[in-house]
Amino acid sequence: MGEQEKRARQVADAWRGSASAAAWSEGYYPMADVVQIPESGWHSKADEQAYETKNFVLRGNLPTTASAHGTVDWGSGDTLTRPLWGAKKAYQAFALNRSNGPRLTVTGARLGETTIVTSRGTATVPAWLFTLKGYDTPLKRVAVTPSKLPKSPIGQAQQGSAGGLRRVAGLAGTAMGGRSIAVRATHGACDDGPVVKVLETGESVVLYASVAGAQSGPCTTDMTEQTVKVELRKPLGDRILLDALTGRPVPYGEPHGLSPSWT
Repeated sequence: MGEQEKRARQVADAWRGSASAAAWSEGYYPMADVVQIPESGWHSKADEQAYETKNFVLRGNLPTTASAHGTVDWGSGDTLTRPLWGAKKAYQAFALNRSNGPRLTVTGARLGETTIVTSRGTATVPAWLFTLKGYDTPLKRVAVTPSKLPKSPIGQAQQGSAGGLRRVAGLAGTAMGGRSIAVRATHGACDDGPVVKVLETGESVVLYASVAGAQSGPCTTDMTEQTVKVELRKPLGDRILLDALTGRPVPYGEPHGLSPSWT
């Protein structure tokens, strides 16, 4: 067993039966975009660019009162009550730009609901439905806040240890059926790209990342993210997805991006 796989096994063993795993299994953790574009898709490249650059303008009033809490419903009698974001905070989460380029116009909002993939399967959750000028269907922003991330039962491995182990930056998507996942991994200018391997147990899927063909000698410090497809022996299901380097769950999206999984 190599050093990387050994570390992955240590992470899997630490999480198995732990208080952290129990807390994770009872929480609400989105594993897909918490911002959902209109059902019709974008009408133009300009609108798509406006969304990607977070360039919005508000031409209307947003609700100032709403319930303090909402219910996450997994559809099998399994529910969880979580605090709700207000409409203004939800709007500001994706409307970060005020430039002169292509912009999308929000004319109002109401509290409704949507469905989202979570660590415990698909759930129906409260969402702010933002009306966009020129669109018949709304832009949705999940309103319910994620659960607090449990403390990892194992500490982070030292960067560069365990045979060149690297961090998995985030989950980029899960294929239908959950038999393959796409993750974001980093590599440098003097290697052949990232390699992501997997250790599967009944309770967890531990990803361990490294780079192939790393060259010695002078090299720039530039790091590039690349999406890597990982095949699983069986669907991910409700197994926890873990990063071997950090010993922590792998979040969906970028921590400070448009649709982070949790804060």
